[in-house]
Amino acid sequence: MVKKIALLGATGSIGGSCFKVVAEQRDHLSISLAAAHSNYSKLCPLALEFGIPTLVFTGIDDTSLQASIRREFPTLRIYFGKDSLLSLLLNEDYKIALNAIGGSNGIEATFAVLSRGKDLALANKESLVMGGHLVKKLQGNAKILPVDSEHSAIFQALGKHPLSEVEKLIITASGGAFRRTPLSDFPAITPQMALKHPNWDMGAKVTLDSATMFNKALEVMEAHWLFDLPYERIDAIIHPQSIIHSMVQYVDGSILAQMSVPDMSLPILYALSFPERWNSEIVQTELYRLPELSFEPIAKERYPLFHLGLEVARQGGILPTVMNAAVEAAMKLFLEQKIRFTDIPSLVYRTLSQTMQITDPDLKTILYTNETSYQLTLGYVSH
Repeated sequence: MVKKIALLGATGSIGGSCFKVVAEQRDHLSISLAAAHSNYSKLCPLALEFGIPTLVFTGIDDTSLQASIRREFPTLRIYFGKDSLLSLLLNEDYKIALNAIGGSNGIEATFAVLSRGKDLALANKESLVMGGHLVKKLQGNAKILPVDSEHSAIFQALGKHPLSEVEKLIITASGGAFRRTPLSDFPAITPQMALKHPNWDMGAKVTLDSATMFNKALEVMEAHWLFDLPYERIDAIIHPQSIIHSMVQYVDGSILAQMSVPDMSLPILYALSFPERWNSEIVQTELYRLPELSFEPIAKERYPLFHLGLEVARQGGILPTVMNAAVEAAMKLFLEQKIRFTDIPSLVYRTLSQTMQITDPDLKTILYTNETSYQLTLGYVSH
């Protein structure tokens, strides 16, 4: 039986890898709904190629452009706006949704999928970072299958072992673009330098979060909610080669790891095929060709956002939402060259210091706080 997918974030790097998986697995998978922000010139031809009947673009507001797109692609059902996406997720025919929407924009889609009781392949960290306590209440019998390579690795290494047998989870990190850059050179880091990841081909946000290691703080928070373990039992270490994607250490001293050459197609394939494993030629790892594997700690002076993120994670409540929004805003300022790379942590800390804690925020409060924290951070710099 062919499994129908709702693919959200279809024109990003995760979306591209998903199309590669679907192309190989046409006997198992089809895409019934695809969503993107505004890149219709990329997604519409893909919809024709893959037989996707329904598309939605959440970021195209120009009605004349909307009409033009519909005229150019008359065989496709094309919708526009965030509300259309949420309505389609509540009504269209699909078995599993792959949420690869970037940043905080993805949380409402996660809620729509789970509220309908559909399975969710989750590549949007912020859904759990900002609303993990709400997602767990909403999940019910639906499966949340991790697509981040680190959480997919943990999911696979855990298998059916009870959490009582787990000593800790060990999340690996590449170290980003500046693992060996002298700290004295950090003020001169440019956006172009920060957007070059050594191992992965990812979007701008994830690549920048990797450069600061903020993405690992997000992944620790995500792991806390996905696997129901306290923060004291979740570690992160630098593994520059990105071959071991994460590990589980058990109470008897054993450490189980999942490894492969770095390619997001593999965790996507596992999430979409679970609980089965399907034959695939996309990712092949030849052990004799692998580099030597090494590990090192995450230094506070080099990656202050990671360590600040861990403090925020332990405090919980509304603070992860505030920090995530502040980081997104600070990254925007950095990309626009209005602040230096080294200014990012201080701006984030400034926003956090002005925040009143809310211990159990609802979705409306989360979305409001996300926007106000983002604007507050932007406002520190004159435009």
